[in-house]
Amino acid sequence: MGVLYSQTGTMAISESSLKDALLMQIDLQNRRGGLLGRQLEPVALDPASRWDMYAEMARQLIQRERVAVIFGCWTSASRKAVKPVVEELDGLLFYPVQYEGMESSNNIFYLGAAPNQQALPAVRFLREQMAVERWVLAGTDYVYPRTTNVMLANFLQAEGVSTDDIMLSYTPFGHTDWERIVADIKAFGATGKKTAVVSTINGDANVAFYMELARQGVSAGDIPVMAFSIGEAELQGMEVKPMVGHLAAWNYFMSVADPGNTAFISNWQRWTGDDKRVSNDPMEAQAIGFRMWVDAVARVGSVDAGKVREALIGTTVPNLSGGLAEMLPNHHISKPAYIGAIRPDGQYDVIWQSAESIRGDPWLDPVSQASE
Repeated sequence: MGVLYSQTGTMAISESSLKDALLMQIDLQNRRGGLLGRQLEPVALDPASRWDMYAEMARQLIQRERVAVIFGCWTSASRKAVKPVVEELDGLLFYPVQYEGMESSNNIFYLGAAPNQQALPAVRFLREQMAVERWVLAGTDYVYPRTTNVMLANFLQAEGVSTDDIMLSYTPFGHTDWERIVADIKAFGATGKKTAVVSTINGDANVAFYMELARQGVSAGDIPVMAFSIGEAELQGMEVKPMVGHLAAWNYFMSVADPGNTAFISNWQRWTGDDKRVSNDPMEAQAIGFRMWVDAVARVGSVDAGKVREALIGTTVPNLSGGLAEMLPNHHISKPAYIGAIRPDGQYDVIWQSAESIRGDPWLDPVSQASE
């Protein structure tokens, strides 16, 4: 099994936990007897947060290591680099992170949220529950934030939001100098209209971003930040106190009360030997994908990509919040949506959840969802 997550570079803050969590699942499966009478062998490579290395290492995993499947990538830039490789070599990639949609591949299974499972519910919540009128769409400068923010801006304009009430901001990976941008955000929010930041900022740039918000006195009560890429694992490496009350939109939180979640967290902390180790949304998505892949392989009695790909469609397994996740014909899964507020202990209080699971739809036109 290929394990393709960065352990160094700007994305290590997010991807290292996914590598460890996958190694745990492989280990536990092997203790149960493996799969098809054989042990699963992980082959873990570090692309070092370089998009070209993801493609090169995906090719190495399939051609040289002859892996049956790859779990990997966090950013859309890395996934798009790997996409032509797995398509050319007929490999399978399980991608565990939310993304911008507008993509379909016979060789990729999208375990994270499509925009209709995260971004749109989050913006609806801010608009309807918090009466937000002005919007800062702030992201790292690559395909996921730019595409997502185009969708959200179109959605907001279809809802009657003026272009003057939408501010766009993009920064490079690893950006550290936020003084001017945060000052601009403060000025943008000083008109008397309720203002929020919708953040698609990725990686360790978040550390400096939230520190600068606190330094300039911007609290969650003033201008709340709704993050799409800050989870429990990222909070472990950050100063949480000034972040309390800021928001995140995910499809899972560690704080969700469910026996399946309790068992997963217990296994995770026991396996790592660290009772402070946290779980997060991409880890749950990966756990779901791993169980689906194991189930499909067991049913067809083979790791052949074509047979497994066909068997995966319609596979249903429990998620970690008390529901079921189904692999849909479009290679996305069904997921509940949650909004959480950061607590002083680095966990989230769930303040909203969808009434039912949402079926992932990468081609959903967000403008058609306006005012529904």
